[in-house]
Amino acid sequence: MPQTTVTDVDRIVQRYVAVWSEPDVPARKRAVAELWTPDGVEFIEGTQFRGHEGMLERLAEAYGLFVASGEYHVTHDDHVTVHDDVAMLTIQLTYATGPHLGEVAWAARVFLVLDDDGRIVQDYQLTVQPLPDA
Repeated sequence: MPQTTVTDVDRIVQRYVAVWSEPDVPARKRAVAELWTPDGVEFIEGTQFRGHEGMLERLAEAYGLFVASGEYHVTHDDHVTVHDDVAMLTIQLTYATGPHLGEVAWAARVFLVLDDDGRIVQDYQLTVQPLPDA
C-alpha cells in the first residue's frame, strides 16, 4: 500500500472541511464521490452513514442545521497527523457572528482511514467539545 503523503492529506483535509459547507447539491455530490469510496462509512455518536447516499444525507442535514443559517463556519484546527493510511484532524464549528465570532462552539476528532487512492474508507468523528446548550 502506498503511504499517503502530508501534501496528499492536506489536500484531502481541505476538501473534507469544505464539503461540510457546500451549499450546492450537485457540487456536494461530486465532492462526496471524490472524497469517499462508494462503500465508505462514517461513524458518529453510535450512528453510521454508509455509501455515497448516506454521506449525502448526512452532509445535507449538517449543512441545514449548522451552516445554512450563517450561525457557524466549519473549520479545522490546522493540526493534522498522518500515519500510513490514517489521518487525524480536529474539525470545528466556529461562531460566524455575534459576540463569540471566531470562537469554537463544537469540536470533534476525526480519524480518516484512506484507501490507496486517498479516498475515505472509514470516517470516525468523536466529539471532544459538545455544542453549548441552547
